[in-house]
Amino acid sequence: MRIATLKKRCDFLRVRAAARRWAAPGLVLQAAPMPDADAEEGPVRVGYTASRRIGNAVARNRAKRRLRAAVAHVMPASAQCGCDYVVIARAATLTRPFDALIGDLAAGLARVGARAGDRAPGRSRRAAAVRSREAGPRAGDA
Repeated sequence: MRIATLKKRCDFLRVRAAARRWAAPGLVLQAAPMPDADAEEGPVRVGYTASRRIGNAVARNRAKRRLRAAVAHVMPASAQCGCDYVVIARAATLTRPFDALIGDLAAGLARVGARAGDRAPGRSRRAAAVRSREAGPRAGDA
């Protein structure tokens, strides 16, 4: 599986708006389905972000290098085709052991990546639960 890089700001914003995210001590993973119709056969696209809270430019670049290495190790076997991912560095990304960082990414993919294309943006589990409670008891419930 080929891994391409997200480069445009509009792609990062679209993935953020999809509301499929998972936070771990070493990283934050966001996922969204690709907008293209033929995205099922396309490459997995991944974007990397490290804010100034991580540190100076050297620390941010080091954090992104560690995230790229973890993605290269985990994503080919675990990522869902037709999805875009954004991996956000956290302060612990710099000091966390690499095996733990790989575990964080694998757990995030299991939670977020497998279901990235299942729901339309803005449809959360909480909203679905509220709608079902407001609907009242079903016909078969006693």
